[in-house]
Amino acid sequence: MTESAPLPLLANGVAQIALVVEDLDATVENYWRLFGIGPWHFYTYARPLVKEMSYRGRPADYAMRVALANIGPLRIELIEMASGDTIYAEHVAEHGYGVHHLGVLVDDMRAALAQAEAAGLTMTQDGAGFGRDGDGHYAYLDSEEAIGVTLELIERPKGRVTPDKVYPPEE
Repeated sequence: MTESAPLPLLANGVAQIALVVEDLDATVENYWRLFGIGPWHFYTYARPLVKEMSYRGRPADYAMRVALANIGPLRIELIEMASGDTIYAEHVAEHGYGVHHLGVLVDDMRAALAQAEAAGLTMTQDGAGFGRDGDGHYAYLDSEEAIGVTLELIERPKGRVTPDKVYPPEE
């Protein structure tokens, strides 16, 4: 890491905690049954929903299923790997399933990535264009060695596409 002014990325707190799980549906059911956390919105992050993807600095083509729910102001994201080379597979190979990253919201992804790069944190994987209007961008930083966990920068889309499903089913 290079010496620079403190990064403002955590100034507004952590917006999301994410776990890589082996069985997304079973894990969501457990969170609902044990803690009443839900509703969960499921999405398949792959092409054509995610328009642009990279992994380790190269264009990529990967797929994952995610489920999102809120615990108060904190969003929890569960990720089930589907295909392609990803930092999730690296994490599972090294650490097993469990907590993968903390997500922080950014208003300007380009500026946030430039700040991170200047501080010596490189982007390992990203995806963009998954919002209803083709907006939305997520980018993971190689921060585990420095702070013990991966950071995800999140530029949320203005609107989301309809989820693949909602659990528990809306009545």
